[in-house]
Amino acid sequence: MKYFFKKTYIFIVLILFTNHAYANPNDKLYEKLDLFSDVLNTLKNEYVEDIEKSEVIDSAINGMLQSLDPYSAYMSPESFKNMDNDTKGEFGGLGIEITMEAGLVKIITPIEGTPADEAGVQAGDFIVKIDGKQVKGMSLLDAVNLMRGKVGTDIEITVRRPEVEDELVFKITRDIIKIREVSAEVKDNTGYIRLRAFNEQTTNQLTKQLNKLPKNLDGYILDLRNNPGGLLSQAIKVTETFLDGGEIVSTRGRDKNDIKIFNAKKGDKINNKPLIVLINQGSASASEIVSGALKDHKRAILLGEKSFGKGSVQSIIPLKNQGGLRLTTARYYLPSGESIHEKGVEPDITVKRNKEDFKINTKTDNQLNYALKLFKNS
Repeated sequence: MKYFFKKTYIFIVLILFTNHAYANPNDKLYEKLDLFSDVLNTLKNEYVEDIEKSEVIDSAINGMLQSLDPYSAYMSPESFKNMDNDTKGEFGGLGIEITMEAGLVKIITPIEGTPADEAGVQAGDFIVKIDGKQVKGMSLLDAVNLMRGKVGTDIEITVRRPEVEDELVFKITRDIIKIREVSAEVKDNTGYIRLRAFNEQTTNQLTKQLNKLPKNLDGYILDLRNNPGGLLSQAIKVTETFLDGGEIVSTRGRDKNDIKIFNAKKGDKINNKPLIVLINQGSASASEIVSGALKDHKRAILLGEKSFGKGSVQSIIPLKNQGGLRLTTARYYLPSGESIHEKGVEPDITVKRNKEDFKINTKTDNQLNYALKLFKNS
């Protein structure tokens, strides 16, 4: 009889322990949801001004996503509808790519030929004010929305440039941003190709520009400086333009088995002639895939400065309200197995910009000149 009671007691303890172990996670989740509802109602009833609950919830969603990484974000139905413009080569704005770093809005790069670029904004600048409003504490989306506006209207941004002591103020007129993705010319019998972005027209434009160049050149320079990236599919096709095979990039998701490998088809359109790729801290995402793959295959010499280090894949996930999520779902890995994320791509030859290069509207370009000298002395 004693044995029966002892066995029953142990059984009951095990049931209670097991139920407690399984119940805790859900209980904490529901407690947090109750807390969120409680805070929302308190704001509605007690905050000094009337609030719009839907706007506060949108901000809460964005805060949740921003806590994961700077690239995940919620898109309202209006933002989601306008998203396609960014990859079709024409959209309104200033012409800058931005990210968050240590709670500050950082310019990845101004896009060449855009209002921001012509005003003198540079890669690595930190935006501290937009039309006099302090930016610190804003989400990335808040900053983007503040800078958007009607074409032809002016905006004033104040930036800090690490190499310059005083704050710099730029007055910029918003415009339709038309990106001329690719241009090419001959410099000292070297084919110089400037590639500014990766969107739907990039590879076709690259092929057209290469076909226009003479065939008896000493080599080629592919300039990816201040190229913020774009479509993965275009990064792969651009890399194929200079390779005859081999892995270009792989993506790896949350599941260890979720690996996608992208290989190059045979298609070196410059017939294995010498190639130098220029990169700097404004070279990001797709630019890093191209430069990293060409470096790993020893197909090109990389020259300049370490690239930005944006090695994550953002998937666009539609939502029921006609909005969407831009969510980080995987990371890029180079053929060597190295991750680009927060590391960037190191050049084979480091050439820093001159102090003169940090001045507004400077015309000096010691990195390009260094590359041209390499061809001349080879």
